[in-house]
Amino acid sequence: MAGTSARAPLWGLFDPAIRPDPYPLYDELRTSGPIHHDPAGAFLLTRHRDCVALLRHARFGHGRQGEAERRRQFLFLNPPEHTRLRGLVSKAFTHATMNALRDRVRHRVGRLLERASPAGEVDLITEFAYPLPVGVICELLGVPPEDHALFHTWSHDLTLAFDPDFDFAQPAEVLARRDRARAAFAAYFLELAGRRRAQPANDLISGLAPVLGDEELVITCELLLVAGHETTVNLIGNGTLALLRHPDQLDLLRGTPSLIGSAVEELLRYDSPVQYIARTALADAEFAGTRIPAGDLVIALIAAANRDPAVFHDPHRLDITRRISGTLVFGHGAHFCLGAPLARLEGRISLAALAALPGLALAGEPVYRDNPVLRGPASLPVRLR
Repeated sequence: MAGTSARAPLWGLFDPAIRPDPYPLYDELRTSGPIHHDPAGAFLLTRHRDCVALLRHARFGHGRQGEAERRRQFLFLNPPEHTRLRGLVSKAFTHATMNALRDRVRHRVGRLLERASPAGEVDLITEFAYPLPVGVICELLGVPPEDHALFHTWSHDLTLAFDPDFDFAQPAEVLARRDRARAAFAAYFLELAGRRRAQPANDLISGLAPVLGDEELVITCELLLVAGHETTVNLIGNGTLALLRHPDQLDLLRGTPSLIGSAVEELLRYDSPVQYIARTALADAEFAGTRIPAGDLVIALIAAANRDPAVFHDPHRLDITRRISGTLVFGHGAHFCLGAPLARLEGRISLAALAALPGLALAGEPVYRDNPVLRGPASLPVRLR
């Protein structure tokens, strides 16, 4: 049966103090039992096999909240709504599209490093990790370059409470900031969609605007903006920090650049940009030996699953030569992240370029962002030369 954690609600996952290194807590939770129950009415899974089973289980999906359901991004919808909207957006993330983007991503990486290098010491997040994927996803959507800067504050406030299944655990001021950002974001995209309906261009908004109503268009663009860059920001930040803290692995990558593919997969596993994924029991279910009532939340702690010693040998060791399969970095099953190919492309190009800088070094300790789900540095001071 499920154990009840004596920690703060939701097992301390929302405690900012764990953000620099949550993995001791995750190990403790994983070894103390297969499933944990919180008085708030939620269950927690930490083992790899249980997280996989949850994400594939037909009785677990996303909760419905009446009128609020219409304002959910398709990531947080169940079939058939999820299937319909995912199908419309998926064409933007095909292998052909990624191949066409490769040179443009390389160009952006080169420009950003060229602009930052004269300063010597920079905040890698502000000067590189953030503007790279934001610029790429804005280009895909069709946002004019002069408007890219608008998205910094919106994105930050939207991601503070990105998953509506966790609204109950968020302070009122966080939800208010998110809702203000949504209103500003909606006004912008409705105006842009109007322009694209009148004069289509070769971008995603021009493709979606004729087939989606205003509300569905806005929430889909909101998801693409946030999910289309937040994972990459954290991959670059977490990945660079891990390599700098493991100089033997950085030297290995510098000496064998062809390892960049396996290096990115290992860095994603080692320090997951997304820490956990929530599902709601759509009907009474039995899971991991525990009865879960319909309507209760079940959380797959995928960052713990990605360091499960039952699946990954010596899981706390960074090894960029590791042959990896089965990580849950981008989820699993029907909701597997559509943007995974884009995040991998951006991660490989940007981390290869950073690793090639002979003077790359830490210039201070990172400060972590205040988001418990999307974990990564808010600032990371580095020397580029």
